Amino acid sequence: MTRGIRWVAGSGPGHDEREGAATRGLPSCPSIRYEDRESPRALRLPMTAIPQSRLVTIFGGSGFVGRHIVRALANEGWRIRIAVRRPHVAHFLRPMGRVGQIQLLKTNVRNDDDVAAALDGADAVINLVALIKQSGAQRFDAIHVEGSERVARLAAAAGVKRLIHFSALGASTEAPARYFRTKATGENRVQDAFGGATIVRPALVFGAEDDFFNRFAGLIRMMPLFFPLFGGGKTRFQPVFVGDVARAAATLLGDETSAGKIYELAGPEEMTLKQVLELTLRETNRKRVLIPVPLVIARIKGAFLQFVPGAPLTYDQAKMLETDTLPSGRAPGLRDLGITPTGPEAIVPSYLWRFRKRGQFEALPQ
Repeated sequence: MTRGIRWVAGSGPGHDEREGAATRGLPSCPSIRYEDRESPRALRLPMTAIPQSRLVTIFGGSGFVGRHIVRALANEGWRIRIAVRRPHVAHFLRPMGRVGQIQLLKTNVRNDDDVAAALDGADAVINLVALIKQSGAQRFDAIHVEGSERVARLAAAAGVKRLIHFSALGASTEAPARYFRTKATGENRVQDAFGGATIVRPALVFGAEDDFFNRFAGLIRMMPLFFPLFGGGKTRFQPVFVGDVARAAATLLGDETSAGKIYELAGPEEMTLKQVLELTLRETNRKRVLIPVPLVIARIKGAFLQFVPGAPLTYDQAKMLETDTLPSGRAPGLRDLGITPTGPEAIVPSYLWRFRKRGQFEALPQ
């Protein structure tokens, strides 16, 4: 299938940004959206078009991945109900659809009544709610396990036809990190409560608003001489582009044969932590000495830092570095959905320029 490039005016959280290695110097104003010319998604419906009668409820739709899925489904004509804890900070999602197409609803996945109200009349559900750090009543078990089970159970009771549950690559009941263990337990609960649920396990997701490359770039900027290379930088990842994840979610929602299956979404290339940091240093045009640090030191550091607001590392995140997040090879992925994965080299330059000393006015050395 021929892949095309469509220019989208403006930039920001509602747009994919895909710039090749040839544009590594300065960012361009418009964004680039890659789509299949033969796909009906390639033709955006006019603002005056009447949305389809299909309603999808997206739990956690205002997050990094959620906002891209919202835009993708809005382009396909879905009516969208976004169930979030803080709807007052999610109004930026409304312009992604036509007037009245996107609705915001205050919802706490720890509350049965809230979840039931969000599911009322829905044809499909996507659950994206997750935590990377525990805080107050927001605990891994309460969100990843009990919250996921609640959404699945009440969706089944409401007669919802499709449920797509987002888990994580690396989810295992035997994983060192509690994050991965609760993700695995949540998967099991969802499958028990909603037999036809589609489980999606994305790798580390990157894009303009990510908390991966941006996080490392910010930390590197704060440390002028050296940067710790936890575990010698041997932890392996296969980062996946958020635009590809959004297209996958839209494809799965329209494919009834995906019901009851598990999908693993990963990028085209495997990277070690050291390679991730080297790419970040190169694109931010900074030089740092990468000093190997044992993972046990990372755990000790995280145990203390996790109590600091906005902590760059927690104890559980340090334990996550003990797990390689790579696809198993036993589950279908992006290519099985007709999507060619996009690597970090094509995307990261379009947003890490912000961390250079002179920002957009600083071109990289040739």
